[in-house]
Amino acid sequence: MGKKIYRILVINPGSTSTKLAYYENEKEIFSETIRHSTEELNQFTRICDQFCFRHRSIASFLKERNIDISKLDTIVARGGLTMPVPGGTYLVNEAMLEHLRKCVMGAHASNLGAILAHELAKSHGIPCYIVDPVVVDEMEEIARLSGLKALPRKSIFHALNHKAVARKVAKEIGGKYEDFNFIVAHMGGGISIGIHKKGRVVDVNNALDGEGPFTPERSGTLPVGDLVRECFSGRYTLEYVLKKIKGKGGIVDYLGTNNMKKVSDEVKKGNKEWQLIYEAMAYQVAKCIGAMATVVNGEVDRIILTGGIAYDEMFVNWIINRVKFIAPVVVYPGEEEMRALMEGALRVLKGEERPKIYGYFWR
Repeated sequence: MGKKIYRILVINPGSTSTKLAYYENEKEIFSETIRHSTEELNQFTRICDQFCFRHRSIASFLKERNIDISKLDTIVARGGLTMPVPGGTYLVNEAMLEHLRKCVMGAHASNLGAILAHELAKSHGIPCYIVDPVVVDEMEEIARLSGLKALPRKSIFHALNHKAVARKVAKEIGGKYEDFNFIVAHMGGGISIGIHKKGRVVDVNNALDGEGPFTPERSGTLPVGDLVRECFSGRYTLEYVLKKIKGKGGIVDYLGTNNMKKVSDEVKKGNKEWQLIYEAMAYQVAKCIGAMATVVNGEVDRIILTGGIAYDEMFVNWIINRVKFIAPVVVYPGEEEMRALMEGALRVLKGEERPKIYGYFWR
């Protein structure tokens, strides 16, 4: 009897694109990125208003590729801003759809993922899932305390890629994700650094709001007193300050660019000013990795560097030189969101993991 073939469609909506991929088991048959112009998107006031537009684009594309939805085993989508949940693969249900449509935790293009998957799947009786959304929250209670009761720390990070690379490293060293303690640093436009303790991310910086190291576009944790005084100086609006923290902070504020290749090239040409700033970002990443090691009393099995900036060997070596005393460092440049989504759905289809039910919140 031949090996069962599971047919999986993956949907990943971004701010200006919709990525699609079709897999048969682990094998990618095709992938495509449908680009959406500013003019096309500007006609919509809210993110959810883009649903019909994106749905037509996907349906048209699948028709061109001769993909029969009724023959699929599942559709899996990038998870949006749901209520905080533990990591895992979640069956899309009405409670999730309602929260995504109402943007209960905020508006983002990823909110459309589960909504689109459900619409495509519902008339064919196909289950659809999301995997490790950005609001995965497995923090221990001690990690939530910030110093002010009204301002608890939040878990918002690159959970999908974090968990995917952690599972990959666990397999490579001969065990399961739940067997090890890993520190994972995802380094892209945002930077998130989390301590994975036996399969749970028990502490991590809020990458969405710019907590932690400064990044290509985000300010990172700032001198709080000076920030408060600036906010009440009368010179700035709320929108201006929030944009400086996320979007126009970090490397953009110092150097006027978010192009890390340009920054790296300048450093390699001998630009000492740019090197100081670029290396300071690596310094802050390393410092945060060191702090995360204390959460597990230094018992770290691997440090994993991932994300787009991990392609830069110079930047990676600056970090490794500071943290290699903690644990061996492995590097997985880039991020494979589509494959990570497929793998989450495939684990459920194969019976290796039970799907979680959204709505039974653990906090």
